[in-house]
Amino acid sequence: MSKKFGLGKGLGALIPEESSKKDDSILKISINFIKANSDQPRKNFDEEKIMQLAESIKEHGIIQPLVLRKKGDFYTIIAGERRWRAAKSIGIKEVPAVILDLSEKEVLEVSLIENIQREDLNPIEEALAYKKLIDEFKLTQEKLSKRIGKSRTAIANCMRLLNLDKRVQEYLIDGVISEGHGRALLAIEDKNIQYKLAQTIIDESLSVRQIETLIKNINKKERTKKQNENKNKLNPYYQDIKYRLENLFNTKVLLSCDSNNKGKIQIEYYSEEELERILNIFKI
Repeated sequence: MSKKFGLGKGLGALIPEESSKKDDSILKISINFIKANSDQPRKNFDEEKIMQLAESIKEHGIIQPLVLRKKGDFYTIIAGERRWRAAKSIGIKEVPAVILDLSEKEVLEVSLIENIQREDLNPIEEALAYKKLIDEFKLTQEKLSKRIGKSRTAIANCMRLLNLDKRVQEYLIDGVISEGHGRALLAIEDKNIQYKLAQTIIDESLSVRQIETLIKNINKKERTKKQNENKNKLNPYYQDIKYRLENLFNTKVLLSCDSNNKGKIQIEYYSEEELERILNIFKI
């Protein structure tokens, strides 16, 4: 039976040391019996890079073995999916592999660790992987931080990107805006505005600092607008008076008052005829 090895240090801590010394620890596995890991954190693969890797494999072969986990009659990839895809594309029948006996949790954790160490994940893939580990395996951010060697703050900030509009998340996945841009856009609650600002970032090639300044100005205007609205908001008594005056004059009436119950009434008119009608109501 295969042994289990510690986590948290990447595959170097998982593959037994003697595997690099003894050829019989590396097996040749038929490529038809190998399947991709559906829980693999990385979902997007650059086809051009896969083809470049395939050319390298043609020339030099597969130097680093895949890491697999046996599941029934097949093997699931723990690490090496790019090598597997490249080998398939050029018709290779067998690939070198190391077989490890890992639980579902350990497989996901190792895949996440390896991709993070190699910086293979885009920010959204990384955030979704963190969320999966926390949700499915009941890990706290603190425990996850210790397992993967990243600060709790970095994990929390990454996961916050999942609060962005889905269209903005796609921009992050495609790499047309940066993680820094994404974090800046989180200061905007309205998802449609997030999306419009993301388009502005792309169209005008705005830096993170420029979009932060733009968002700061937007939020400042919004706060001023709300303050003015609250300032002009009438209590129910004055609101009722405003409503009765508008019904009486059949036009818009502006009524304002201060904390000392002093204020003014403005009656709007839009033509000389309408002014005459209002004056007749006053019997002037």
